[in-house]
Amino acid sequence: MQPQTNSIIDELEDAVRNGSSAKRVETLRRVTDLFLDQGERLSDDQVEVFDHVLSHLVARVESRVRAELGDRLAPLDYAPTGVLESLAWDDEIAVAGKVLTDSVRLSTPTLVAIAKAKGQDHLLAISGRQNLPEDVTDVLVERGERKVIRRLADNTTARFSEAGYGGMVAHAEEDENLAEILGLRIDLPIKFLRDLLQRATEAVRARLATIAPPELEEEIKRILATIKKHVAPDSPTRDFAMAEAAVKRMKGLNELNDAAIGRFAEYKKFDEVAAALGLLNNCAPTELMARVLEGPRADLVLIPCKSASLSWTTVEKVLRNRPAKHRIDDATLKLACADFGRLSAATAERTLRFWQLHDKIEK
Repeated sequence: MQPQTNSIIDELEDAVRNGSSAKRVETLRRVTDLFLDQGERLSDDQVEVFDHVLSHLVARVESRVRAELGDRLAPLDYAPTGVLESLAWDDEIAVAGKVLTDSVRLSTPTLVAIAKAKGQDHLLAISGRQNLPEDVTDVLVERGERKVIRRLADNTTARFSEAGYGGMVAHAEEDENLAEILGLRIDLPIKFLRDLLQRATEAVRARLATIAPPELEEEIKRILATIKKHVAPDSPTRDFAMAEAAVKRMKGLNELNDAAIGRFAEYKKFDEVAAALGLLNNCAPTELMARVLEGPRADLVLIPCKSASLSWTTVEKVLRNRPAKHRIDDATLKLACADFGRLSAATAERTLRFWQLHDKIEK
C-alpha cells in the first residue's frame, strides 16, 4: 500500500505544480477510486495520507468536480474528515449539500459553526441529517426560515432542547403546515403540545385530532377538551367606535391617505388601521379587518390593503408593525412584496366581498 500511496503523492505534486485542470481532475478521480477501493482496510495514518492528497486537489478543481467528490465520499463512515469538512464549508450548495446531509464524519462543533455562518440552503441540508443533536437544532431553530423549520420538524431523529421546542412552537403559530407536522411528533413534550394546540387554528386542531397516531390521539383530545372548557363563552364585543369616528373625520377632511395609515401602523394604532381599511373598502366591518390584521397569516393582510389601493411602502409598515406575536422576517416580507405586486385590485375586491358574505353567514 505505501509505495502506491507515495506514487500517488508524486503524481499529485506534479499535477498541482505543472498539470492542467484536466490533469488535476483525472488525478483526483484516480485517488478517489483508489480510496473507495481500499479505504475500509486502511489504517488511520494511511487515511490521513489520502486526506492530505484529496485536500490539495479539491482546492484546485471546479465546483462540478468538488460536488462529484462530495457525493462519492458523503456516504462513507471511514471517509477522510479534512476533505469532508472542506466540502461541507463550500459556498456552493451543490458541493456541500450531500456532505452536510449524509456524512457521519462531520463533528457537532463543525455542524454548529457551519449552521451559524452559512445561508438557508446549507441550513436546509443540515436539517435533514439523521440524529441531529440539540446543539445543532438550537442554531437551526434560531436562524432557519420556513423550509428549514418544516424539514427539521419532519426529521423524526432530530433532538431538541427546551429552547428548541419553544422556538418550533413559536414558528408554528404562523405556519399551519408546521403546526400539523410538529403536533404529530411523538417526542414533543406535553407542555409544548398544549402550547401548540392553544396557539393553533381550529382547522389545525381538528385535523390533528383526526390524524393523530394512537400514541397521541387521546392526549390531543384531552388537551382540546380542556382548551374548550376554559374559553370564555361570552367574550365582550370589541369596541371600535372611537377608531371608526376618528378615521371618518379624517376622510371627511381628505386626510385619510397612505401617510396617515402608515403613521397609525408605526404607532401601533391598529384599531385605527382596521377602521381605515374597513372604510376604504366600502365600509367592510372593522372587526373583520382587525381579525385579518391580527391573524397569523401575513399574506391575507395584502388583500384588503390592495383593495384599498394602499402603496407597498404603507403595506410594509403595516406588516412590520402589526400586532402579531412574531415579527415578520425579511424573506417573508420579500415574498409578500412580490405577491402584492402580482395581486390585482379586482381579485382583492372579489376576495374581500366573499369574506364579508362568509362572515355574515357564520354570524
